[in-house]
Amino acid sequence: MKTADAHLSRPFWMGVLARASSSEVAALLGPLPPYEMIKRPETGTVMVEGRAGGGGRRFNVGEATMTRCVVRLPDGTMGFSYALGRDRKKAEQAAVIDALLQGNGEEKGALLRHIDRLANDQKERRELASRKAAATKVNFFTLVRGDG
Repeated sequence: MKTADAHLSRPFWMGVLARASSSEVAALLGPLPPYEMIKRPETGTVMVEGRAGGGGRRFNVGEATMTRCVVRLPDGTMGFSYALGRDRKKAEQAAVIDALLQGNGEEKGALLRHIDRLANDQKERRELASRKAAATKVNFFTLVRGDG
């Protein structure tokens, strides 16, 4: 897949929806279209892994709460969502958005534009947090004195 088409990929929009706040997800949809609930929003836990130094060996950081949901539109398209936390409404709305984005309806283009905007907002927040963290970085060094 071309880099320019990355915003069209399902992993891209599902990641953006998972990272978005409940209010941001709700703002993407007007009235919800008709859909059937396949798996009601349910909350559980997932193991969070980290890597030493960002690229070293994996280790378990701990558990995090996650909510998932599965819906089906009248045309048979199924939508899935996974989101950190216990927000059942967000998980349900994100699953509906996922299903809509898989189709070719009129709302797909508008939703993709909103998803791109959300992705840019998320990127800006990450960069700001990174700049703030970099501003507090302390470099330690050892001063070596002669052979003593």
